[in-house]
Amino acid sequence: MRSLAPYFDVVVHDPSARAQAQARRWNVTLASLEETAACPFVVLGAPVGELAALAQAVAPHVKPGAVVLDVASVKVGPAKWMSGALPDYVDIVGTHPLFGPQSARDGLTGLEIVVCPVRSERVDRTTRFLARTLALKVSVTTPEAHDRALAAVQGLTHMIAKVMSGLEPLPRVHTTVSYERMMQALSLVQGDSDDLFLAIERENPYAADLRQRFFAEIEALRGRLENP
Repeated sequence: MRSLAPYFDVVVHDPSARAQAQARRWNVTLASLEETAACPFVVLGAPVGELAALAQAVAPHVKPGAVVLDVASVKVGPAKWMSGALPDYVDIVGTHPLFGPQSARDGLTGLEIVVCPVRSERVDRTTRFLARTLALKVSVTTPEAHDRALAAVQGLTHMIAKVMSGLEPLPRVHTTVSYERMMQALSLVQGDSDDLFLAIERENPYAADLRQRFFAEIEALRGRLENP
């Protein structure tokens, strides 16, 4: 919201208790679901598990010609849910910012966002704004290609981070460069919610196969170490 506020009148529907304080901080307007869904650009910012219901909730209130986007970490499911729930007279664009608060704390310039046109003939204006105004690196692909790649990029990263977090406390002295980089990577995702981790693993249709291959490699390695 902070990045969009200079360019749009940002209207937010957020039932959480923190919404009032955040709205004042970022100079955005809180409104009802109906009012928010009637905006020219509608961003569905709910967790993956709530997206299907949210798409159905906003469907009666979106206006002809509006662009509806999501920002979920998986794309195949949200693309299907939005296509099934939203009327034909709105554009649907899936997006996934490949960064979070930690990664973007120094600004958005050069960070990557994936754009998946689901049902849109005007996606170019969205990509132009993201690339030219926000200075993001924009990658356009399909929901399937996105999820296939992110099964490794996010799935393995978060799974390894979960395992390493369970090994804490880990040493912070007498470290090597490779260890420091590994710990830095861990810090970028360590604070992510368990709901996000489960969505990345369970809602990505390609994650289960890669996860099983990863576990098989761990078992093979353990066999080599324990049975020389």
